[in-house]
Amino acid sequence: MLDYDREAARYDATRGGDARAEAAAEAVERLLPEGARVVVDVACGTGIVTARLRRPGRRVAGVDRSAGMAEVAASRLPGGVVRGDAARLPLADGSADAVTIIWLLHLLDLAGSAAVLAQAARALRPGGALLTTVDKSAAAYRTGDDVAALVGPARDAHTPPPSDALDRVLEVGSGLGLRMAGRTTFAGLGQGRSPRGWRELVPESSWGRRMDAAALAELGSRLGDLPGQDRPRPDPVYTLVTLVKQG
Repeated sequence: MLDYDREAARYDATRGGDARAEAAAEAVERLLPEGARVVVDVACGTGIVTARLRRPGRRVAGVDRSAGMAEVAASRLPGGVVRGDAARLPLADGSADAVTIIWLLHLLDLAGSAAVLAQAARALRPGGALLTTVDKSAAAYRTGDDVAALVGPARDAHTPPPSDALDRVLEVGSGLGLRMAGRTTFAGLGQGRSPRGWRELVPESSWGRRMDAAALAELGSRLGDLPGQDRPRPDPVYTLVTLVKQG
């Protein structure tokens, strides 16, 4: 897994920066319940999205396990960031009106994602809302272009069931008293890759390393035959859902 302490200083610049953060924050705003006064952003990273959620009358706090990420986030939200594990949130029961989890569940195994969802549910008050991205990694392979037509099926054949799949999140959430109440999408601006970029990425990816050498070489060759080798394909479109805690 990425060393987030070391990556913190350059993390935003390599992941779409302000444009992607603004798109994510706008999506969160569309789903946040009216009147949410205490919002906790779990795995807040550099706080580039978290800071955009501040409003008069709304208290926004960030939680992140990485010291490097938390330090950067604290520069954006002075006094509003704490270090903490998403699977052991440093929050009192029922203390939050909303919990947001952006781009975290896909990094965890099935047990880890379930633990994070359980902690979010615990921290929510009755009627509070959990907002989380789902099917995050899959989004890059569902862009409907010529590259996706090649890498999507190859990735699916060499990837275990994702821990952030929508149906799984809903199943775990149901057991925690959470029901789906809304859904929206937003573009991962600046995240579209060119065929050449994919040729470089696939052999280093977790699923690419599971492919046999012949299949990997064949995929690389087919990617190399595509036109516009340095032209980025469409940005992935991410899905954000909201689940409401039953009272």
